[in-house]
Order: sequence, then structure tokens, then C-alpha cells
Amino acid sequence: MSADAWFPGWPVLARTLLVGVAAYGTLVLVLRVTGKRTLAKLNAFDFVVTVALGSTLASVLTSRDVAWAQGALAFALLAGLQYVVAWSSVRSARVRRLVRSEPALLVHRGEPLARAMRAERVTHGEVESAVRAAGLAAVADAHAVVLETDGSLSVVPARGRGEGSGSGDGSGDGSGDAGERPASALPSPHGTAHPPRPGDG
Repeated sequence: MSADAWFPGWPVLARTLLVGVAAYGTLVLVLRVTGKRTLAKLNAFDFVVTVALGSTLASVLTSRDVAWAQGALAFALLAGLQYVVAWSSVRSARVRRLVRSEPALLVHRGEPLARAMRAERVTHGEVESAVRAAGLAAVADAHAVVLETDGSLSVVPARGRGEGSGSGDGSGDGSGDAGERPASALPSPHGTAHPPRPGDG
């Protein structure tokens, strides 16, 4: 095994230190300029950009073949592409449908929707885990479980089943009703997510 695998030499370490600090500062500057939306994982494209930014920073830090200027250009390019896609998706329903999947309803009124779970490749155990993380004892205690566009599972407690709702019978000050989302805010059990928004087209 080459000695470089353990200690490549002081010049290489100095290059990693100096370029690493510069690349990190450049990435922070790019994120500040482009705003919080750059790191928001609201759709698959956002996730790809977030991963790519981290991969680019790692490449600049560890590869002598990648100059700081290349890394800075890559940061700006990725953030710029994400900005263009986000800007376009806000203004065009076609672009929005292209880059963003619709949420899927996996549990409705405490009943798992087997067809939807198979279509989305989500197991019953994964749904149960999300339900427990939401503070509920069983899937039957959930009014709905939704697979969001970023791949996370959102749990809407059934009426009176929310955390801190006491006996769970819905009595008291009525705060248990707050956990149940209006039906119009949930995806359709048949896969149609949301009613058309004004101005889409």
C-alpha cells in the first residue's frame, strides 16, 4: 500500500485546508444569495440539488483535480437551475407537474389503502412507524397518512386522537378537532391529489 494513502504530504493537506475553507464560504454565500428555498426538499429535483451541492463540496475538498473556481461555478449552476425550476413551477402548472409528484393518500379514516401503498411501494410497517412517530398507538388512530411530494409521511390524527387529547373521546374543550384536516386538504383515495388551483394552465 502506498504511503500516500496515509499521509499525502503537507502541501496536499494545506491545499485541502485552504480550498476547503474557500469552497465552504462560497457555498454559504451562494445559499444566502439564493435564499432558503434552495435547500428546501419540496420535490425530487430539490432533493437532487441538495445532494449534488454536498457532493460538489466533497469533490472540491478531496480531489486535487477539481479547482476552487470549478466548484464555485458548480455551486452557482446548481443553485441557478434550482431557482429557474422553482420559479417556473410557481408560474406554470405544466412545469409543476413535470418536476413535482402529487401527494398520495395511504390511510383514510384509519383504514390502510392497500392499492395506493402498493403503487407507492410503501410497506405497512413503514406506515406504522410514521404513525408511532406522530404519537399515535395504531394506524386506526390516524384520520389519514399522506405520502408527501418529498417522500415523507404526514400523519393526520383522527378527531380526539391528537397528542395531549386526554381520554381520546373528543370531549373537553374541543381542541381534539384541530388535528383532523378538512377533506379538501387531503389527496383523493383514488389518487387525485388536489383540486385545480386558479390560474393553472
